[in-house]
Amino acid sequence: MNSAAAAQAGTFELGGTTTVNRLGFGAMQLTGPGVWGPPRDHGEAVRVLRRAVELGVNFIDTADAYGPFVAEQLIAEALHPYEDGLVIATKAGLTRQGPGRWLPVGRPEYLRQQVELSLRHLRLDCIPLMQLHRIDPKVPLGEQVGELAALQREGKIEHIGLSEVTVKQLEEASRTARIVSVQNLYNLADRHADDLLQYSERNGIAFIPWFPLATGKLARPGGPLQRLAAELHATPAQLALAWLLKRSPAMLPIPGTSSVAHLEENLAAAGVQLSRADAEMLSAAGQRG
Repeated sequence: MNSAAAAQAGTFELGGTTTVNRLGFGAMQLTGPGVWGPPRDHGEAVRVLRRAVELGVNFIDTADAYGPFVAEQLIAEALHPYEDGLVIATKAGLTRQGPGRWLPVGRPEYLRQQVELSLRHLRLDCIPLMQLHRIDPKVPLGEQVGELAALQREGKIEHIGLSEVTVKQLEEASRTARIVSVQNLYNLADRHADDLLQYSERNGIAFIPWFPLATGKLARPGGPLQRLAAELHATPAQLALAWLLKRSPAMLPIPGTSSVAHLEENLAAAGVQLSRADAEMLSAAGQRG
């Protein structure tokens, strides 16, 4: 496979200053079951990260809550010292009480603590993109984003992003700090965040779709994904990613996996060329479910 596979997806500039390839890697699946504890195969997790960079991935998304901290520590183990241009995005604001359990905490002192721990675990002096993992409804949004803005002024964060927000919340947060990215559930079968995607595209904000490979009934035998995949000599997962890339120039999919083989399959989606008719057919099929 081409060593610059991810680069075929094109680029996006975070905040107008930080260029990343639009097909990145999400590190959540590198942890244990329930996004809790170490991976089943530590060596394979390290190989996945190194292979991703070999294939042109220069945008890796993680979070302090993945493990917790397991994914961040794996990234540092596998990739530090980091190549020039590698952008690591992490998150703070969700706490863990066990496998599959997540509760938001957005108190400023907690967010500051977690940023400091992420700096240590990732072996960074400045985090390229720090995202508020979830808005804590018990804490004013301005206080949560304001603390990240304070850390940004201190040189510990370069860019600030949000995760799982509405347009109204994004507008509110933008009154406190410049927001360069949003990360919401979005895929071919679930487009509830279309308004946020359109707002992001108009305002030069990156849209990072989590759960990008969900295709629901679309991938059933004889379904639209299977038929088009056969025509294009691709897999349904590759079509789902190719559709996201074509959907908007602001889209930065971050498919995750714990397998090198699956990683290579995902990144090959950057080379899948969908015609306008192909994309429209998939869009219509996705709306029908």
